[in-house]
Amino acid sequence: MQDKLFTDNGIERAVIIGRYVVETGATVRKAAAVFGISKSTCHKDLTVRLKYENPHLYTRVSQVLSTNKKERHIRGGMATKEKYRQKRNRKA
Repeated sequence: MQDKLFTDNGIERAVIIGRYVVETGATVRKAAAVFGISKSTCHKDLTVRLKYENPHLYTRVSQVLSTNKKERHIRGGMATKEKYRQKRNRKA
């Protein structure tokens, strides 16, 4: 699957990544890791290329990305809390 993602000009890849994001609710960072591309490329695929190739999918992806953006401060807080919990447990 990886080879196919890099042979076109990004349009097919954008659709594939877009479907993945809608199905899983993944963040741009997670989607980029799954498909083995940079976060910048993934973000461009989802916000620029997809808009012209598949407007309906773009709308659904935009909703997921908007939700992820609204929740990111919560995920960051949870990660920090976990970091200090693990640090505390190591001392004990």
